[in-house]
Amino acid sequence: MDLRDGVKTAENKVSSETRRLSAFVRDKNKSLVDRLESYEDIINLEVGDTGLHRAKALEREFDIRQLYIKYEGDNPTGTQKDRIAFAQMYDALRRNFTTVSLATCGNYGVAVALAANLAGLECVVFIPESYHTERVAEMELLGSKIVRLPGNYEDAVRSSSELAETKGWYDANPGGANTPLQISAYSQIATEIFEDLGDAPKYCAVPVSNGTLFAGIYRGFVNLYKRGKTSRVPKMIAASSSRKNPIIQSFLQGLEYCKDLDPKSIKETKYNEPLVNWHSFDGEEALYALRESQGEAYNISDKKLRDMTALLAKKEGFRILPASTAGLIALLELDEERNFEPDRFVAVLTAKN
Repeated sequence: MDLRDGVKTAENKVSSETRRLSAFVRDKNKSLVDRLESYEDIINLEVGDTGLHRAKALEREFDIRQLYIKYEGDNPTGTQKDRIAFAQMYDALRRNFTTVSLATCGNYGVAVALAANLAGLECVVFIPESYHTERVAEMELLGSKIVRLPGNYEDAVRSSSELAETKGWYDANPGGANTPLQISAYSQIATEIFEDLGDAPKYCAVPVSNGTLFAGIYRGFVNLYKRGKTSRVPKMIAASSSRKNPIIQSFLQGLEYCKDLDPKSIKETKYNEPLVNWHSFDGEEALYALRESQGEAYNISDKKLRDMTALLAKKEGFRILPASTAGLIALLELDEERNFEPDRFVAVLTAKN
């Protein structure tokens, strides 16, 4: 198996100001309060405030009004994962950890590797033996230690978490105690969309894997609505690889809980791998968001992912990772079914290609 998760090898460039701030953060002779303030400055400089693009060419192609693309490829390592990676490294610094541990198939590992490098933290990355990604070289260049393990991604997460507990490392894996922090970091996406639009969109479509991103964006819109900032909470659209994600399948089956899939039934490809899971670590939170927002869930084929990637490059000039287009595809399919009244619609594209 030669699976490749995520964006192609990137330069992971940060500004010279960030490098100067990083040198200060790494200096343990400085006070922790000052180091944390400098790391927060790094986050403000490098992470988030990603672009919201009016996709007029797609509007004409699909006869839909006011379609917006929230492009998370603007983050330093090219994906939305930077948001939770930097938030957790700030947390690790604050709690005086010196080493962080996580399991990854690619993108999240690079995000944590960069965030840890800038914080002066040691980083240990666990990767399933069967996964091969060009991004390993980036992790190593950023000073991370790579550990190969037998089994699948879920096995690597479990082993990584167990070792972190034994060694006293910061466990940066999804799920469990980290869920509130990660959901809070992702909720900022909703705030940025609101700041650009002036209100919440009618629908917000998001690719789904573990469910953390989806739950976080929903939670952000709920918080804005409760504070009187928006007139509504958008209906959330979740999309993933066809019959290979437990959140989507559980919702379509009308289940009140996120039911694991049979691991043997999961077939990963270079197009769907970032989306598929037999177990979603924050599946319950994502299901709650779907139900409460009166949302929709869609299965998306590899062919549709490939075709939409090509169309985005041709029509809008975006280089998008195929798996990242799942939410956009679902939104357009729902419009085809229901013929939306004119409104504002947002699709989150999570990674560049």
